Amino acid sequence: QVQLVESGGGSVQTGGSLRLSCTASGRGYNYCMGWFRQAPGKEREGVAAAYTGGGTPNYGDAVKGRFIITIDKETTYLQLNSLKPEDTAMYYCVAEPSTYCPLRSTYYRYWGQGTQVTVSS
Repeated sequence: QVQLVESGGGSVQTGGSLRLSCTASGRGYNYCMGWFRQAPGKEREGVAAAYTGGGTPNYGDAVKGRFIITIDKETTYLQLNSLKPEDTAMYYCVAEPSTYCPLRSTYYRYWGQGTQVTVSS
């Protein structure tokens, strides 16, 4: 059983940066790791996904060029730069034992509890 624990959320002003961390336990090799977000009243949105074995990550259109996902051993990071108010959401770390890592929420079987990111103007 994989357990995911997120940290690093908080409140920042427009243009600021945050780094989210996701520590995975009980996870082997060959996993997809990713981040989704959801704001109240809005659809869940894919943010970023990457494979533990390397390769080019996938990013949602809304965050391309601003966010970066990296995986370092048991920890998956999401660097959030040039933040905008529309980035305000609960951010969830996800995992799936696969080499194909799409930005589709139902694909991922393991979810963290979420960490809140709030961006004020």
